[in-house]
Amino acid sequence: MTPDRHLTVAAVQMASGDWDEAANIARAERLIRAAAARGAQLIVCPELFMSPYFCIDQNAAHLALARPFEGHPGIAHFARLAGELGVVIPIGFFERAGNVAYNSVAMADADGRVLGVYRKTHIPDGPGYTEKFYFTPGDTGFKVWATRVGRVGLAICWDQWFPETARSLALLGAEVLCFPTIIGSEPHDAGMDTAGHWQRTMQGHAAANMVPVVAANRIGREVGLGNGNPQQQPLATTFYGSSFITDHTGAKLAEAGRSEEALLVQTLSLDEARRARQSFGFFRDRRPEMYQPLLTSDGQPMRSDLRRHPEMS
Repeated sequence: MTPDRHLTVAAVQMASGDWDEAANIARAERLIRAAAARGAQLIVCPELFMSPYFCIDQNAAHLALARPFEGHPGIAHFARLAGELGVVIPIGFFERAGNVAYNSVAMADADGRVLGVYRKTHIPDGPGYTEKFYFTPGDTGFKVWATRVGRVGLAICWDQWFPETARSLALLGAEVLCFPTIIGSEPHDAGMDTAGHWQRTMQGHAAANMVPVVAANRIGREVGLGNGNPQQQPLATTFYGSSFITDHTGAKLAEAGRSEEALLVQTLSLDEARRARQSFGFFRDRRPEMYQPLLTSDGQPMRSDLRRHPEMS
């Protein structure tokens, strides 16, 4: 009998608030090397880990941070590292593509090849998280990569709140779901703490699709640079860490604290998850033809013949 396939995954929890990009890159590399030394084959860092979270406020000067995918020095650096260590590394970066910019991840395989790019699908907009000012909604569609260590599905931060994201990745054959993240306090409501809600949402994705989840979040307090208006105080956000790894039932296998740098390493049985997923019937009993409301914004049938209001006839 063929032995079960196992995958050792790591979630890196780190701060990236240094405006010296080289310092952020060095910090990530140190933690990636430590994860590889502990046997990790797939290592997930937080969203946009090479830079501070410039989306705290709206400042057009930050748009200059975006760089094209082709020739990006940070991607090249971590792709070489992936090849050296024989690990898979999703590489988050601020992507420039012509006149628009994206919040993107490049997937580096264990041989150092870059397999492609995913552009964040859902773009949030709220106090302290003004991403719509910087990012165009992604046009790649959801992506699952056939890497040397297994089929890796990945989405970015706000994507993780949408059940459609996880289900799409599972339908595309993902054996593990990776969610690089930046999330923390809400500047408009000091009493609001979403950490538990955030974790439970992704635990539900794991349970409903029977696919393990790896979620890597940022830590540290970062203060925006303001929007150029001296009368307006810059906003600040404290990122709450709480990175975690689940099994295919949504149970947490490993969890980090809220404020410390951390490295979570966990071995998953991909074949055990596959057997459970196939036998449980979630995908056997799906009724895609019944899910038409999901194809609209308001749940109502789409009509090609919008009729006039009676008073207009």
